[in-house]
Amino acid sequence: MTIAGRSTHSREPVPDHEQKRVALGYLHEAWAEARLDGIDGDCMAQACLFAALAEFVSTYGEEAAATFAEGLGVRIRNGEFTVEQHRQ
Repeated sequence: MTIAGRSTHSREPVPDHEQKRVALGYLHEAWAEARLDGIDGDCMAQACLFAALAEFVSTYGEEAAATFAEGLGVRIRNGEFTVEQHRQ
């Protein structure tokens, strides 16, 4: 399977920013399929946040994950997660 023009079977190292871009593509596809199956966007958001934070905890530990999460409020308020929707 390929996402965004990159094969998942590539043997060459993939830069971190490229991995994040491809991973986001996978998440967008999963999100779209879940919505087609009737899963509410808020439920998906909460499940994704839980999965992401659980991964941070298992990778870096509870204290590091908590420190990361403490900085999210500022980043949200600064618009880092705002996706602009163009109206016609």
